[in-house]
Amino acid sequence: MLLFAMGFLLVILQPSTGQFPRACANTQSLLRKECCPPWDGDGSPCGELSRRGSCQNILLSQAPLGPQFPFSGVDDREDWPSVFFNRTCRCEGNFMGFNCGECKFGFSGLNCTERQLRIRRNIFQLTTSEKDKFLAYLNLAKNTPSQDYVIATGTYTQMNNGSNPMFRNINVYDLFVWVHYYASRDTLLGGSNVWRDIDFAHEAPGFLPWHRVFLLMWEREIQKITGDEHFTIPYWDWRDAEECVVCTDEYMGGRHPTNPNLLSPASFFSSWQVICTRSEEYNSQQALCNATSEGPILRNPGNNDKSRTPRLPSSAEVEFCLSLTQYESGSMDKMANYSFRNTLEGFADPRTAISNISQSGLHNALHIYMNGSMSQVQGSANDPVFVLHHAFVDSIFERWLRRHRPMLEVYPAANAPIGHNRENYMVPFIPLYRNGEFFKPSRELGYDYEYLQEPALDSFHEFLIPYLEQARQIWAWLVGAAVVGGIVTAVLTGLILACRKKRRGTSSEIQPLLIESEDCHNMSYQSNF
Repeated sequence: MLLFAMGFLLVILQPSTGQFPRACANTQSLLRKECCPPWDGDGSPCGELSRRGSCQNILLSQAPLGPQFPFSGVDDREDWPSVFFNRTCRCEGNFMGFNCGECKFGFSGLNCTERQLRIRRNIFQLTTSEKDKFLAYLNLAKNTPSQDYVIATGTYTQMNNGSNPMFRNINVYDLFVWVHYYASRDTLLGGSNVWRDIDFAHEAPGFLPWHRVFLLMWEREIQKITGDEHFTIPYWDWRDAEECVVCTDEYMGGRHPTNPNLLSPASFFSSWQVICTRSEEYNSQQALCNATSEGPILRNPGNNDKSRTPRLPSSAEVEFCLSLTQYESGSMDKMANYSFRNTLEGFADPRTAISNISQSGLHNALHIYMNGSMSQVQGSANDPVFVLHHAFVDSIFERWLRRHRPMLEVYPAANAPIGHNRENYMVPFIPLYRNGEFFKPSRELGYDYEYLQEPALDSFHEFLIPYLEQARQIWAWLVGAAVVGGIVTAVLTGLILACRKKRRGTSSEIQPLLIESEDCHNMSYQSNF
């Protein structure tokens, strides 16, 4: 017991990073609005003496936002993180972290110069020992106080503008449940008033980059607490599944024998307690989720509203989604048509790409199908199936990036819903990440998917796909151009042959060669092609 207590104290006294670095969760930092902790390696803020970074003013995007959020100055998440801090560490080169003490994703080594590539694998391709280790890591995260993060239990106003800090410790797993809640919670407007049409992680362009960062940070925290630097999140390929095949005691927990809404007592996930699931209660109290336990994980897969989600997504629906050439379109929210993001997120029909919020497709379909904790946005990360699901969603995003090879400019720079423009910082991460920084292939971020590591021939085919797609869209024009080009070529050939024949048949006494030669050379045929 003494050893446990000492270990616990060592854990909670360590400096941290994340939504609120522990070193910055104090009155002095909040009143100065500065979060530039020292790097342990040289004791200087942001490791400046070692040229790892320096304390700089935050550069906020000035690009206009969409009309979905008609307020200003009422939500701590606006212009993140300026309500709390306007100076943070800006790291150089491949350094990263709240104090520039870590390496960017995809790099390692003392000076962060060594490239690394980790592979995320299908959970059903893991050996028994690998699968058991993954489950043990999940349980360890649920029972280990975070070494890096603290959470806010009050708004900036409730903290008396920084003079009364309101933070608390949390375990590693629940930290990410809280982060997902905080990004998607409603805006508290005072009294009993809230604004629901706001979400910094969903229903807009940032949905895919935000969850990509979420998984990368979650992965890194597991690597830290286990010492397993090679750990990666497995994925569940749910295409064409007829049931929740991971919902067994061997994997993510089976069904309770007497209560279909609970998990089997044979799974240790049945003892897990959820947090941040009572959004209406928080709204009525004008309070934030404080990570108090709120009961067991709920899950009743397949017993959902069939009129909304009749089944799990199909391979054909995923392929149609991948064929969409526009990342974002129109209003850039859940009403967007022909948007790859909106179709993959599940607000547009996966067979037509037309928005239909009465139905739930692809990503949303699985959340609804699970029929429990996963089905409520703010608390959905409580169910560990969440990380398997989102790893596969991220792999579909990765396939789209490889197929269409978009430039960064494809990601909207302006007029997206609040928090979703290209240069906006993602809520609620510190160190700061911009949406556009993660709109790029996963291999540049140090990871890949097992099923995307294709043979050379398949890779060449994948490379050709965007060009074949473009050719398909303009095939009629190409055929027309070929026909007209053939006609023009025939006419030109006929005229040239006529000129030559006429030249050979001209009498030596009559020599109009100069004139006819000029006539032939002056004939100019140009096409608009």
